[in-house]
Amino acid sequence: MKSMNADRGSWRARIAAIAVLLALWQGLAMVIQRPVLPPPTEVLWAFFTEVPHTLGQHFVVSLARVVVSIVLAVLTAAPMGIILGQSRRLDRIFSPVLYVLYPVPKVVLVPVVLLLLGVDDLSKVVIIALILYFQVLVLVRDAARAIRPELILSVRSLGAGRRALFRFVYLPASIPAILTAIRQSIGTAVAVLYVAELFATQYGLGYYIYLQGNTFFDYPRMYAGVLAMSLLGFGLYVLVDALARRIAPWQRTYVNV
Repeated sequence: MKSMNADRGSWRARIAAIAVLLALWQGLAMVIQRPVLPPPTEVLWAFFTEVPHTLGQHFVVSLARVVVSIVLAVLTAAPMGIILGQSRRLDRIFSPVLYVLYPVPKVVLVPVVLLLLGVDDLSKVVIIALILYFQVLVLVRDAARAIRPELILSVRSLGAGRRALFRFVYLPASIPAILTAIRQSIGTAVAVLYVAELFATQYGLGYYIYLQGNTFFDYPRMYAGVLAMSLLGFGLYVLVDALARRIAPWQRTYVNV
């Protein structure tokens, strides 16, 4: 009952925050009075008008790209992070490489990836997954490295081998870090998605926003695309929170925002 009340309070706070933002937006639009900043009523009208048509199609394409990218990054980076966290020798070998590559802005590799893989969906998925890979890898590695040695020794004393340690110790202990990495990756993935969808594509929210704002100068529809991209990130964030409550209930107070 207490957790249900907390969830309700959290949703009330979110709704109140949205109401405050809309009120500030309305006030700013009334002060500026320029087409580049239409009031939220016009944007919401454009949003609900466009969703059944082109905007809905662009939303589905962008959603698919983000989800596939996040899944690809997690499936490749999480096991590697656990391996580095449980093997000090491998960690010493690869840590200098991570130290050099992690701060490099991967967005600069967009033209290279497009030249190597073409301009289809694969290149855009790889670009986003590449950027997310290092975020997931570092967080999971640090979580696996922080496991108490006495816990590992106690499991080994029961006859557990490396595979059993991975399954029953390192993986469960790394689940909160994996979930945190996914939550952090959602915002990054949506931001990179906009950049990736500006190159040689006719589908996606990034393309839709650029087309409406910079070609047609239809600012209500442009902001409708921005709203759709915001809802995409918010929806994925809420979905990960729900997943965290199911597979990591002991971290309930940690995952709620």
